[in-house]
Amino acid sequence: MATSLRRTTLTLPTAPLGPENPLPALRLPREVHRIDEPTRATLPADMARQAAYEPLSSVLPVRLRDGYGRGRAAAGLDALVLENDRLRATVLPGLGGRVHSLHHKPTGRELLYRNPVLQPADFGLSGAWFSGGIEWNIGATGHTTLACAPLHAARVPAPDGGEMVRLWEWERLRDLPFQVDLWLPEDSDFLYVGVRIRNPHHQPAPVYWWSNIAVPEAAGTRVLAPADAAWHFGYSRTLRHVPVPEWDGTDRTYPLHGDYPADYFYDLPADARPWIASLDREGHGLVQTSTDQLRGRKLFLWGAGPGGRRWQGWLTEPDTPGYAEIQAGLARTQLEHVRLEAGEEFAWLEAYGPLAADPAAVHGADWAAARREVEARLESAAPRAAVAAAYAAWRPYADAEPGERLATGSGWGALEVERGGYRLPGTPFHPDTLGEPQEPWRRLLRTGAFPAWAAGESPADPGCSLTAPAWRDLLESAPATAAAEYHLGVAQWHAGDRAQATRSWERSLRCTETPWALRCLAVADTAAGHPARAADRLLRAVGLILAEGRDRAPALAGAQDARAAVGHALGGAALADPAVTDPVATDPVATDPVATEAAATEAAEAALGRESVAALLAVGRAEDARTVLDALRPAVRKRGRFRLLMAQVLLAQGDAVAARAIFDGGFEVADLREGDETLSDTWYAIAERIVAGDGEPVTDDVRERARAEHPLPERYEFRMRPA
Repeated sequence: MATSLRRTTLTLPTAPLGPENPLPALRLPREVHRIDEPTRATLPADMARQAAYEPLSSVLPVRLRDGYGRGRAAAGLDALVLENDRLRATVLPGLGGRVHSLHHKPTGRELLYRNPVLQPADFGLSGAWFSGGIEWNIGATGHTTLACAPLHAARVPAPDGGEMVRLWEWERLRDLPFQVDLWLPEDSDFLYVGVRIRNPHHQPAPVYWWSNIAVPEAAGTRVLAPADAAWHFGYSRTLRHVPVPEWDGTDRTYPLHGDYPADYFYDLPADARPWIASLDREGHGLVQTSTDQLRGRKLFLWGAGPGGRRWQGWLTEPDTPGYAEIQAGLARTQLEHVRLEAGEEFAWLEAYGPLAADPAAVHGADWAAARREVEARLESAAPRAAVAAAYAAWRPYADAEPGERLATGSGWGALEVERGGYRLPGTPFHPDTLGEPQEPWRRLLRTGAFPAWAAGESPADPGCSLTAPAWRDLLESAPATAAAEYHLGVAQWHAGDRAQATRSWERSLRCTETPWALRCLAVADTAAGHPARAADRLLRAVGLILAEGRDRAPALAGAQDARAAVGHALGGAALADPAVTDPVATDPVATDPVATEAAATEAAEAALGRESVAALLAVGRAEDARTVLDALRPAVRKRGRFRLLMAQVLLAQGDAVAARAIFDGGFEVADLREGDETLSDTWYAIAERIVAGDGEPVTDDVRERARAEHPLPERYEFRMRPA
C-alpha cells in the first residue's frame, strides 16, 4: 500500500492535566541532573565547557504543571496515524508530538513501550510528564516543558512524493523554533524523522536535544551501542567514566542488572556510525540510527531495586511490564548544552525500525562480536549511505509550506513572530493561533501599556509572565500599574537583577495588594536569608486568596473556625469556606468562564497553601501552618500532597502518633518529584520520634531502632539511590 496519513482518536485511561500553577517559577524545581564544580573539573575540556554553558536558573517563562491527580477515566486523544505496508506509527500532536506506538506489521511486534494509560507525574522540567513512546526533548537538561503541550501539525509533501507529518512549535525556554518531520517511504521498515532547530536571533543560543525512546524491558533485554566506555550518572549526582559492558562485576548493558536508576552515556568513537538498539532474548527489538549531527547515545534504566520498580508502577497500571529508555542527543551527555550561532540551524535525520540479529552473538560474552553483529544487521536493513541520502533528499522539503492543518499548538510563536518579524519558511506561526494568554502581551506590544487589573482587585490568575529582554524592555517603558510592575519584577528576577525585581514587586503592592506580588517578595526574602519575613508574606498572601475565594463562591458550612483564625491573624474578617468541589478534572482549555475561574481559584489556593505551610514550618510556626491547612477547601485538603503536609505539621506539633496515622491510612502524592525523598524522610522522622518518646533526644541508636521496627512500606518507597 502507498503511505497514508489519517486522523483518529486514541482512547486511553487518562488522568487530566488540570490547570497550570499560577505562581511564576522563580526557582528551578529540584533538579537531580546536576554536577558540582569539582566533578566538572575532572571532565574533558569540551564536555566541561558545555556542561557549564547556560544552565537554567528557572523554567520561566513556562508555568508549572502540577494540577493533575491519580484518578483516571477513559478519554479520547487526538492522534495521527502514518502507515505503509510495513509500519504503522501513531503520533499524539496534543501531547508534545509523542510517538505513542510503532507497530511492525509483518511480525506483529510493537517496537516501543506503549503505556496503556496516560498518567502525568512530576518528571518534566515544568512538572507533568508521562512515560512511553518516543518523545522529543528540547530546551534544557530534562524532559521538555512541551511533554504535555500541544504542537502544531500539518500535512507536508514528503521527499518520495508521498506525505509526511510536520510537528512544530516555539520552544520558550530558549526562544527557538523547531520542527519534527515524520515520514514512511513506501515499503520501508524504517520511520524517518527529520529534525531542525533554528536560531532566528542576533545572538548565540544554547541548544539541548535528546530523542527519548521507551523500549520494552524483560529479563533478557540487552541494550547495545558502538562503545567500549560510558559516562555513568546516578542519582547521587556523580559522573564517572566506566567500561562497557561490564563494570563493578556486572554487565550493565542489561537494564535489569542494576539495582538503582542510572544513566549510561555511551562514549562513541568519533568515526563510529551513531546507533543504539534494544534487543530481547531472541535478538529481536528496535534500532535507532541517525546522521552524524546526533552523536550522543544513552541508556536509562530503572534497575531492579524497590524504588525503581515503584516508580515504574507509579507511571502506569499495576502489573504492566517494565521499560527502559534508549536515547539519542546532540551532546555526549544530557548535562551539556550546545552553542547555536545567530542565524544558524542544527538539522539531522533519524531512522527507527525493527532489527533481528543472531541471539547467540547478541548475548554472547564477546562484546565486540555482539556489536559487530548488530551493526552488520543494521547496515543491511538501513545502510549508512541510505540514511545520509534520505537526509539530503529531505533538506529541500524542510522549508515546504504545510498543507492541511492537523493540529494547533500554542499562540506564543505567533506572538514572537509579530514582535520580531521573523521569517521561518516551513513553520508558519499564524496570527489565528493567538489566544487569551497572549492578548495582554500583544496589547503591550501595540500600545506600550500592559492591561491593568481591575481597580482594587486581584485576579484569580495573574497570567503568564514573559521574561525575554525585548519584553522586559517594553515593561520597563510601560505605565506603572500593579500588573505591569508584577510582570516586570518576574522578568528582572529571571535576568538576575534581584534588587530591581524586589523594587518592582513593592511598587506593584503599592498600586494594589495582591497575593501574587506578596508571594514573589516572599521568594526574594527566602533567597536573601529572611525566612521569617517570607513566612509572614506568604501567610498574608494565602489569607488574601482565601478571602477572594469567599467573594467568588458562596459560603458553605465547614472549616469556618479555621478560616476565621486565618482572617483574624491577618487583621481581616473571617473567611467563608468556598463551594466544595471535586479535584479539578477538566480540560485545561475549558471554555466555560465560570469553570475556568473556579479552577483558577482552586489552583491558586493549593499553590499558595502549599508554599505557606512549608514556609511556616521552616520557621517553627507549626500552629500557624495548621491553621492554614484547616482553612483550605476540602477538595485541596484531601489531596495527597496536603495529607503529607498535615503529617509534617502534626509531627512538628509533637503528635507523632497522629502523624503516623495519616501514613497508615494511606495517601498518594500525585506530584511527587523525581528523586524526591520527602515521603521516606517524613516516615522515618515520625518513627524516630515514636521510638525516642516525647521530649527525648533522637540518637544514632534511636535511628537504627526506628528503621528496624518501622520499615518503610512499599507504597512510600520511591528512593532512587542507596539509602
